[in-house]
Amino acid sequence: MNTDPISDFLTRIRNANLVGKTQVEVPYSKIKSNISEILKKEGLIDDFNVADQDKFKKINLKLSYKNEGTPRINGLRRISKPGLRVYSRKGEVPRYFGGLGVTIVSTSNGIMTHKQAWKERLGGEVMCVVW
Repeated sequence: MNTDPISDFLTRIRNANLVGKTQVEVPYSKIKSNISEILKKEGLIDDFNVADQDKFKKINLKLSYKNEGTPRINGLRRISKPGLRVYSRKGEVPRYFGGLGVTIVSTSNGIMTHKQAWKERLGGEVMCVVW
């Protein structure tokens, strides 16, 4: 039993990047699928797909690397945790690394980046940041 599946998702990506893997497999959930879609749109991963294996669904992520073999994802950090939820109001969604990092926010309109939340004037739970 996993108490924080989002943290587990980010840790699997971080560990795969550290050892230079090109693919990583994680258990499926709708939230993880939405985060994967955001990472793909931002160019931090090459692709992802949902596969049915046995009776459980899995998400296969294809990690992206630069020409020198360095990963596009330099770091991942979970902001809102099960023991301490972090929320922000509209217009106050934090930007990390001068806007170079992607903050992922769970709003009433779904999971989106800090840029989208800013444009739509929404606040919500600050889930994680990826740079």
